[in-house]
Formats: sequence, structure tokens, C-alpha cells
Amino acid sequence: MSDTIERIKCLIIGSGPAGYTAAIYAARADLKPVIYTGMQMGGQLTTTTEVDNFPGYPEGSDGTAMMEDFKKQAERFGTEVRFGVVTAVNLSDKVGGIHKVTVDASKEIEAETIIISTGATAKYLGLESEQRLIGGGVSACATCDGFFYKGQDVVVIGAGDTAAEEATYLSNICKKVTILVRKDYMRASKAMQHRVQKTENIEVMYNTELDEVLGDKVVEGVRVINNQTQEKQVIDVTGLFIAIGHKPNTEIFQDVLDMDEVGYLITQEKTTKTNLPGVFAAGDVQDKEYRQAVTAAGTGCMAALDAERYLGALE
Repeated sequence: MSDTIERIKCLIIGSGPAGYTAAIYAARADLKPVIYTGMQMGGQLTTTTEVDNFPGYPEGSDGTAMMEDFKKQAERFGTEVRFGVVTAVNLSDKVGGIHKVTVDASKEIEAETIIISTGATAKYLGLESEQRLIGGGVSACATCDGFFYKGQDVVVIGAGDTAAEEATYLSNICKKVTILVRKDYMRASKAMQHRVQKTENIEVMYNTELDEVLGDKVVEGVRVINNQTQEKQVIDVTGLFIAIGHKPNTEIFQDVLDMDEVGYLITQEKTTKTNLPGVFAAGDVQDKEYRQAVTAAGTGCMAALDAERYLGALE
């Protein structure tokens, strides 16, 4: 090993609930973890203004503040948190092999184990008004933020199972839910479509797209356009939920680690083990079903335990 190349016992890539929880457990197991945070320190949760459903916060918390708490706890046990982006990997396929990564396209590091917690990025439409009001009424997670719109009118954008699930979930909380569907049909499964159709306070608007989100600091309504007639109309709502999918942040692991057709990393049975020894995946990067902070944290714990047991078996 070159004197200029650092070797780490447990390298954690990503700094959301999964990454920081993995760090807490890895540090307590004396694995001396190092986290590279990625560009968005704290992960997706930092785009959420209020978090009310994470255990241990009876009064709720600001997403960024919560992630700072996670960070401080990880550092208290000796985790080294570094700001940087892993830009390339060269992973060993041998038990006990050393994995090599490149940080910021310049610094090379060797790691005995790697925990991948790079998360997933919600897909948005890209409108300026939409981006500006994320956290101010625009959300990509109904189960995270729906509670704040209890008894109010909201809009969901999407045509697949995710949109149908988000809409039916919101229908139990909100006064009215309007689904905007770009085409003249929904892509959701027949079962989900039937559920939407049977829910009285859900209205589906076909051939309809978002033209503008209205409001300065919070959502006050949306302007939509019928893509067949070009007719525009304003819908008075306080919440806008974008449900057009998520993209797992796994580009650098393409053709290296097993992943599904969308790009989520595949883990073995009830573990966080990937197809390569000593490489583990936790959080939204391998979970497209739940995508909650608490479930991400749970798999972060699992990944650290899996890494500890892996290293212990080598001794």
C-alpha cells in the first residue's frame, strides 16, 4: 500500500439517517468509521421543514436540525465526518479484499468495508416556482408531510402506483385531493385505480399538467393547463405533492453492484449485504417501498452490524 493512500476500516458514503446511524453503531463497535457526506449533507431530510413522525422528538423537529443531532451523536463516538463526494469506485470481489474509492475525483482511499447510504433523489418537474416552494407546500412525500395539510385541499401529480398511493393516503387526512394526470389514462395498477375511483374526495384530471405553483413563501394554489385544449385554470390548494418517482443515487455503482431495473441496490435476504463481500447498502438507496427516515436509520444500524460481523469473521 502506498504511503499516500489512506486506509479506512469502515467507510460510509452518504450522510442521511442511514449513514449517520450506521456511523453511530460502527463507531461504538470500534470500526473507526469515516463518512463522506456527499453534496447534500444530511440527505433528503434537510429539504423537509418539519419532521413530526421520528420517535424521540415529541415536539417534532426541523429536518436540518435533526440531521445535525444525528451528526453530533455520531461524532461523539468518534466518527470522522468529511465533506466530499465519492466519484469513482474499484470494489474487490474477494472476501477480505480491499475496496478502493476516489473522492472528489482526486483523493484515493482504501476501505476494508463500505456502507453505501447515498439515498435516492425525488424527481421534480423542474419549474422555478416548484423548486422555490419545496418545503413551503411542495413535497415529494405524502407520508412525511401530509399531516400538515389536515382538512385542506391538495394536489398530487403523477399517474402511477406511487401517485395513487399518495392520493389515497392523503384522502384520509385532507378535505379534497386532486390528481393531475398528463395523459388520458393512469399507469397505476388496476387495483390502485379502483381504490382511487372509489374514494369520494379524490378527483382525477386527465390530460392536465402543472403550469405554475402560486404563492410567494407558501403554496396558495396551482395553475394547470389542459394539454388538449390549452385551457388554463387555477385550483386553490395549500399543498402540492409530486409523485413521479425517485431516482436512486447509484450511478457510480453501475455494472459493479447488483441493482434492479430502476437502479436500487439489491441486498441479500434480510441483510444489507450486496453481491460483493464487505460492501453493504442502507436506506433509500436499497429501499423503494418505505422511504422513511426511521426505516433508513434501522437499515443503517443493520449495515453497521453486518460490517462488524464481516470484519470479525476475518480475524
